[in-house]
Amino acid sequence: MNQFADTVREVFHYFRQYRARTFMTLFGLIWGTMTVVLLLSFGNGVEKAMKKNMHGMGDGIAILWPGTTTKAWQGYNRGRNLRFRVDDVELLRREINEFEAISGEYIYYDRPTRYADHIAKAPVTGVMPEYGPMRNIIAREGGRWLNDLDMENKRRVVFLGFGIRNLLFGENGDAVGKYVYIGETPFQVIGVLEKKTQPSSYAYRDEDRVFIPLTTFESLYGWRYLSNVVYKIQDPTHNKVIENRIYEVLGKRFKFDPTDRNALGVWDTTEMDKFIYYFSLGFKLFLGLIGVITLVVGGIGLANIMYVVVQERTLEIGIKRSIGAKRRMIMSQFLTEAFLIISIGAGVGFCLALVLIKLISLLPIEEYVGHPQLSWAVAFASIAILSIIGFLAGYFPARKASRLKVVECLRY
Repeated sequence: MNQFADTVREVFHYFRQYRARTFMTLFGLIWGTMTVVLLLSFGNGVEKAMKKNMHGMGDGIAILWPGTTTKAWQGYNRGRNLRFRVDDVELLRREINEFEAISGEYIYYDRPTRYADHIAKAPVTGVMPEYGPMRNIIAREGGRWLNDLDMENKRRVVFLGFGIRNLLFGENGDAVGKYVYIGETPFQVIGVLEKKTQPSSYAYRDEDRVFIPLTTFESLYGWRYLSNVVYKIQDPTHNKVIENRIYEVLGKRFKFDPTDRNALGVWDTTEMDKFIYYFSLGFKLFLGLIGVITLVVGGIGLANIMYVVVQERTLEIGIKRSIGAKRRMIMSQFLTEAFLIISIGAGVGFCLALVLIKLISLLPIEEYVGHPQLSWAVAFASIAILSIIGFLAGYFPARKASRLKVVECLRY
């Protein structure tokens, strides 16, 4: 322990003696560490922003539309247009046990929704209660989403997107409990959508829609054919299996070939999750590679400096060896010096990166590229890279120093 403390004191003595050289070496390591941490943190931020934006529409949901048959099947000609009814939703629920939730959906576009003298033309959407949790439709405090009693009693209640609420009541207006008119029919507002980021949708964004119970929609407008079906399965890895089962069940129901992929349209959002995962992985690997290259350049600078240090202290090495210092002691001294330099550089670089991450998080860019986020994976990866570079930068100069011949050193 005393020997190690003596080595550390000796190393700091040389740091003070060669300040300019030490600073330039540290600067390369500080810059490289800061670059690695910042770039990988930006990669994490971009990935989380993409996932958040995608999941604004729902987590692991799929949307199912009726299509047109393109194959003749069991005496039926091709070119038949299929249409879903609520009974078909219950058929799927009965035949396929892997659904976590499923709901039919009616969409009546551009219906006037009015409060006092404010009018908004919004899609009126008739859905089942389980639709809300699937689609991440969360009510603001003081309100609620549709429930089973609303469906059973065909209540004239409405849930407003926050964009429609703002148009009708103003941004600070209290809508819950008040009545709005959809067409000429009064509806009581039971909830308002919590604000969420949703860059994608298969119809309008939820902020610009109004939602009523599916049974109320049917009784009010007399529709019998659904616009689409939304479902979520328990295990997203089985999405293709469930999709094939849907074609089988509905193929039997509508008499079409289950291999006819044009008979139904399916948008499985879990496929987008896979794309985001692999895109983010490639993006982070690219950013990490840039950071590692920068850090390697700093490591090369450190190795070069260590070779210079060995050359400058050749006589000192000879004297130490002549009075009994062993090779491993000489080697450990130079390795300690290399690791101290890289530890100081890495520590300062890491702290600067944390400060920059905090400052960048204050900028209004989250909606577009997210905020950089430091994770434990990034921290451990940075430590591992720095350790490898520090060892390689110090090992070869230290090995050279330990292998110098005593006579030649004293002659230097």
